Amino acid sequence: MDAFSDLIRMIRLDAEIYHNAFVCGDWRLDEYEPGATCFHVVTQGACHLYVPGHLDTELSRGDLVVFPREIKHSMTPLKPASGAQEHLPYAMATGKEGIGMLCGKLRFQHTASSQLLDALPAVMLITHEQAKTWLAPIFELILTESFASTAASSVLLDRVSEILFIQALRHYLQNYKPQLGILALYGHPRLAVALTAIHRSPENNWTLETMAQCAAQSRTQFAKTFRETSGWTPMQYLTWWRMQLAWSSLRDGLSIADVAEKVGYQSESSFSRIFKKTFSENAGSVRKLKK
Repeated sequence: MDAFSDLIRMIRLDAEIYHNAFVCGDWRLDEYEPGATCFHVVTQGACHLYVPGHLDTELSRGDLVVFPREIKHSMTPLKPASGAQEHLPYAMATGKEGIGMLCGKLRFQHTASSQLLDALPAVMLITHEQAKTWLAPIFELILTESFASTAASSVLLDRVSEILFIQALRHYLQNYKPQLGILALYGHPRLAVALTAIHRSPENNWTLETMAQCAAQSRTQFAKTFRETSGWTPMQYLTWWRMQLAWSSLRDGLSIADVAEKVGYQSESSFSRIFKKTFSENAGSVRKLKK
C-alpha cells in the first residue's frame, strides 16, 4: 500500500448525502456550514456558481465541486425563473425547468484529516470533461440510483460519494501538483517512496540517512528536497505520522505501553510527552474515548 492510501484509510472518511433532488422555480441554493467538508454534483441541467473571491462560473451536467472547508457560496439559475422554489424527486420533474443537484457532507474520524484539508485549495472544481475516465462511471451510477430510489439506494450513494471524494483528491494530486505541504510529499516520486517505507515500519530506528537511502538520495539532498516540498523536516514528518498511528491505536483500545512500542518509542514517558505536545491532551484520555 502506498503512503497516500495509508493516510486516506487512517482518516476514516464517512459521507452522507443531504440533498438529491430536482430544484425548480425561482430557486437559489446558498445555505452552508462554515468549515464543514462538502461537495455538489450537477445531475441535470446547468447553473451559475458564485464563490466570493474564488469562482464565478457555470456548472454543467456531471460537474463536481468540492469545498474542503465550506465557505460562502451560492448556486442560481442561468436565466431568470418564475414560481416558488421546489425540490422534487427526479421522477416527478419531467418537463420542468431547473436543475438536478446531489449534495453531500464528509466527516472524518481522525485528527490527521486537518493536515489533509489544510493542504487543499478553498474550492475544487472538476468538470465532467476534465475527468471523464473516472467521473463518468461514478456519475452514471449516481444517476441510476437517484432515479431508481430502490432499496439501499441512499446507503449506496453515501459510499459512492466517498469514492468521489477520494478520486477528487487523486485528481488534484495528479493534475495540479501542489507546490508545498503534505500533499506535495505524496505526489513527489522519490519522497513518496521514503514515506511508504516509514509507514510500513514506523517502529524502525529511522535516521535521516536511512530515509534518504529509501529515496535514493544523499542525506543533504533528501533533507533539502523534503523541506522545500513540504515545509517540514523528515524527522517532523516521522514524528507526526507516528503520533497519528498512536492516536488510532489508543482509540482502538491498545495500552499506552503497547502503542509506544508499536510506533518506535522505547520509553513510555517519552512517548507520552510527545503525544501530549502533539495533541494537547494525554494519551490516557484519548484511550478512554474508545467506544
